[in-house]
Amino acid sequence: MTINISNLITQMTLEEKAGLCSGLDFWHTKGIGRLGIPSLMLTDGPHGLRKQQGSADHLGLHNSVPATCFPSAAGLASSWDRELIQQVGEALGEECQAEDVAVLLGPGTNIKRSPLNGRNFEYFSEDPYLSAEMASSHINGVQSQGVGTSLKHFAANNQEHRRMSTNAIIDERTLREIYLASFEGAVTHSQPWSVMCSYNQLNGEFASESETLLTKVLREDWGFEGFVVSDWGAVNERVKALQAGLELEMPSSGGIGDARIVAAVNSGELSMKTLDQAVERLLSFIFKRVESRKENATFDLEQHHALARKVARESMVLLRNEDSILPLAKTGTLAIIGEFAKKPRYQGGGSSHVNPTKLDDAFAEMQAVAGGSASFLYAQGYDLESDEISDVLLKEAQETAQGADAAVLFLGLPDSYESEGYDRSHLSLPESHKALIEAVAEVQDHIIVVLSNGAPIEMPWLSHTKAVLEGYLGGQAFGGAIADLLFGVVSPSGKLAETFPQKLSDNPSFLNFPGEGDIVEYKEGLFVGYRYYDKKEIEPLFPFGFGLSYTKFEYSGLKLDKSSISDTDVVEVTVTVKNTGSRTGKEVVQLYVSDVESSVIRPLQELKGFQKLELQPGEQREVSFTLNKRAFAYYNVKLADWHVESGTFNIAVGSSSRDIRLSSSLSVTSTTKIAISFHRNTTVGDLLDNPLTAEKAKKYSGIFGMEDAMENNPEMFLAMMKYMPLRAMIGFGQGKYTEADLAEDLRELNALVAE
Repeated sequence: MTINISNLITQMTLEEKAGLCSGLDFWHTKGIGRLGIPSLMLTDGPHGLRKQQGSADHLGLHNSVPATCFPSAAGLASSWDRELIQQVGEALGEECQAEDVAVLLGPGTNIKRSPLNGRNFEYFSEDPYLSAEMASSHINGVQSQGVGTSLKHFAANNQEHRRMSTNAIIDERTLREIYLASFEGAVTHSQPWSVMCSYNQLNGEFASESETLLTKVLREDWGFEGFVVSDWGAVNERVKALQAGLELEMPSSGGIGDARIVAAVNSGELSMKTLDQAVERLLSFIFKRVESRKENATFDLEQHHALARKVARESMVLLRNEDSILPLAKTGTLAIIGEFAKKPRYQGGGSSHVNPTKLDDAFAEMQAVAGGSASFLYAQGYDLESDEISDVLLKEAQETAQGADAAVLFLGLPDSYESEGYDRSHLSLPESHKALIEAVAEVQDHIIVVLSNGAPIEMPWLSHTKAVLEGYLGGQAFGGAIADLLFGVVSPSGKLAETFPQKLSDNPSFLNFPGEGDIVEYKEGLFVGYRYYDKKEIEPLFPFGFGLSYTKFEYSGLKLDKSSISDTDVVEVTVTVKNTGSRTGKEVVQLYVSDVESSVIRPLQELKGFQKLELQPGEQREVSFTLNKRAFAYYNVKLADWHVESGTFNIAVGSSSRDIRLSSSLSVTSTTKIAISFHRNTTVGDLLDNPLTAEKAKKYSGIFGMEDAMENNPEMFLAMMKYMPLRAMIGFGQGKYTEADLAEDLRELNALVAE
């Protein structure tokens, strides 16, 4: 059935139009029964449906309907697997259809500026390209099932501290290249049905009231076609927000926002055209959902749990494996120590908390996978209800570990350590967990640590271990996935989507996080995550893109289909990857681009492509990448556009950002001519650097009587002259150079570059 939305709008009263722009209650949009406009439900969350039941509390943090809890975004991104993330999205969409949910609020694609952000578990990466690719796949999956997504939190929501009032101060280039780019790819490639604005201010303006963000960037620059919804309670001034491009205020304002819109229209402050446009966008969404609603929809709980197990396996990252202690043999005696082994921490706290359909017990799953040939011992190790060190529990752990062939310690961060609403204050494990490692290390040399945490931790205890498996927050099938990896049912294939620092103070935002009062200045600029560690030559604990496997991969035959291109062309990059080990495994091939010599500050390298592929022992396969202008461009603020400088670029492929296997060079020619205008404060060096004016600029050596110096030691002369402005020639020339000479030179120089 085709709905004539324009006709509907003409039938609506002013009050009905205003009412449509805010929620009915905490989770539903308003309906208009007389016009056949239904009320729809929006609900959390990115890694699992969190639909509150009727008896639930106001915020809906408890009593939600059972739903599959997949790994949180920190883990999902570590899979580097677009297809798998899309499958997760499809499963989420199926569950939303079964529960009559119109929009799933997510994914979250904010950049991990600091490892202290309490909500980092809900975000993908420190890298905008990886983040956008993961978000795009997630959106495609959910929306393939006729359910909308809400890409969040737009924009620069990178901390929980004072999140509803903080003012993020970010320069335009950094904003475009890092903090907006993570949203841009998701919007342009996947068109989420909605985008959720963030709580915070950005450069002095609330995101909910920013016409620059919500209209110019989102709609005009990126072509967004959906509607903008506020984060719950993010609207500061309702009329300003509507004028800026925010259509839907959530939750219900109890009629306050509606009344302000009506009054603004009646006073002439708000045009009816602006209100009608917002209503049209909301009605387009509402009837799109009506058409895609599947009656009597169901989903297969067991099938979704099996998918959750597969995804968790591919999301976990093997950080250490000394002496190839993993995979474990399915024989002998194993000491399983740590309460997380039986009471897993599998998701983060706050609005994304899911009520799982079932929950794996890692201890039981390990027994099941081993098949009865191994003997398992268990010790609690620490008390999850307390951070206090228990000598009794430590003694029990030592006694359990002492006679075992190996000890598997389940460690990590309890619920209270990281959650929506507040940031972390340190990167340390609880004291009781650190004490457990020390105690077990006194009696056992073969220690394997399994981590449950949503963000990086410091590891001063690393030398006590033989292996470390980063499990992140692995969802309801965490226990089964751990068992599969520890016993080698599959080889680990996760790669870090963020840098693990040696210590907190190594992090680039350390001196400016979380800011002073409501002001937080992003003084590190472009240098977020690996971009900073690379440029500063700081050795991280584990680098971006890192992850071990039970097999080995060899790279060969890097080829570019062209040696030179213009910035309007594309280049095809191919490389062959071979599994040289004895086990089936998956490798994430990563491609990084470097501008060899640039006139602007740029990172040493940036991720511009990745592919995950599975190879049997001895199998090899060619992987291909297509690079376009954006792979080589930076955001030129003066042009207000992406710009490529002519020059040589390095194309590198490898297994991590610090494990580059092969590289090749490419010449790129810019097709954009940047207007140059010389003036009296132009330096001699600027003229010498420009091939069009370099020859003419050599004459300035004569003004100083330094012709011999130019001939005999040109490097010294050029160093002396480089930053000399042209106006200085008048004074230093002692009458040899006048204002008239300068005026004539500027005319000639500007004519040269104008040709």
